[in-house]
Amino acid sequence: MAAAELKELLSTILSLIDFTSLEGTDSDKSTVDLCRRAMDFGEKGLPVPAAVCIFSPFIRTAHRELSGSGIRIATVAGGFPHGQVPLQAKQEEVAFAVNQGADEVDIVFSRGNFLAGHQQQVYDEIATLRDICKPLTLKVILETGELGTPEHISEASDVALRAGADFIKTSTGKIPSGATEQGVIIMLERIRNYYETTGIRRGIKPSGGIADPDRALMFYELVSSRLGEAWLSKELFRFGASRLAGKLAEKIHPD
Repeated sequence: MAAAELKELLSTILSLIDFTSLEGTDSDKSTVDLCRRAMDFGEKGLPVPAAVCIFSPFIRTAHRELSGSGIRIATVAGGFPHGQVPLQAKQEEVAFAVNQGADEVDIVFSRGNFLAGHQQQVYDEIATLRDICKPLTLKVILETGELGTPEHISEASDVALRAGADFIKTSTGKIPSGATEQGVIIMLERIRNYYETTGIRRGIKPSGGIADPDRALMFYELVSSRLGEAWLSKELFRFGASRLAGKLAEKIHPD
């Protein structure tokens, strides 16, 4: 691949990132820093990330910092990262994110209930949370590393898509196994099947352990080859990452 073509591709990947900080030490101050670092890419002549992804108490701070930047505000909800809270708490958490002004909500898939055979319960939960956050973008985090088998990843993808997920996402980034090639391929197959069945395009968000540009390029090529050019935009394709953005910038502008 020619150097100019590679730089263009890396720039595209940078524009697809949800620039993320989901740590126990996060604060309003660190959120300001995260937002300013996201906007700095644009000031350096690079694409800005698609979104910043933060905990919901910091949404309003992010709004103040990102006003006019074109960067969306994503947050996590639904008992992130484990999902082991009552449905009412999940509903209240999603409603809070909506009221604070989030553009996108990433909820966690209830894999415990799913693996116990309660697929309808999981479907109903996602559909309920979907209703609360319409018309925001809803991403459902499957946590593929805890689902155990390709069959479970496939079925969980179908449940989330049918329940109204705009995106399905690989991982919270809080377990050792994040985005894997096998897991993403299975998810892409289910997205393609959903599109062929309904005519509706849904998105993919590889997340968890994607800190290297070469690894991001691998996932980009998977999406391109299995879903096609229509999916290669931030409306249908995101990366969940924090360190990746800086490494992409170094590759694009090594000086």
